[in-house]
Amino acid sequence: MEPHRVLVLNSGSSSVKYQLLDMRDRSRLASGLVERIGEETSRLVHTPLTGGGAGPRERTGRIADHAAALEAAAEELAADGLGLDSPELAAIGHRVVHGGLRFSAPTVITDEVLTEIERLVPVAPLHNPANITGIRTARALRPDLPQVAVFDTAFHT
Repeated sequence: MEPHRVLVLNSGSSSVKYQLLDMRDRSRLASGLVERIGEETSRLVHTPLTGGGAGPRERTGRIADHAAALEAAAEELAADGLGLDSPELAAIGHRVVHGGLRFSAPTVITDEVLTEIERLVPVAPLHNPANITGIRTARALRPDLPQVAVFDTAFHT
């Protein structure tokens, strides 16, 4: 089967939001939120949108950092048979807050692109570091997949 799923990540300053999309019909297969990252009251809410109406699952307790948050999200997806190891996963998309003047469209993330995003941390110090962590973690989990950054600043361009 041809890969047709895309995982979309929004790694914010203290949260990670995610959706898994089936691009054949643009449907959502699952969505979730990890909030209060780094606190004792961290919370993950995962909602599978397939499988006959299963409701949201929630877990609470300390989730140390963004890497742990993404790994917890990956575990929840795997529990639904939608794991990141699936050959159906085609790419991972990342919301990135600041792309500076250089990035005005969705961009495949290379080492050079990641270096430029890092260089822009001073203009988005609350968000770009979390975005970078999300990118690095996703690249570590699936180094074979294309990773694409979509920049908030592209909207204003």
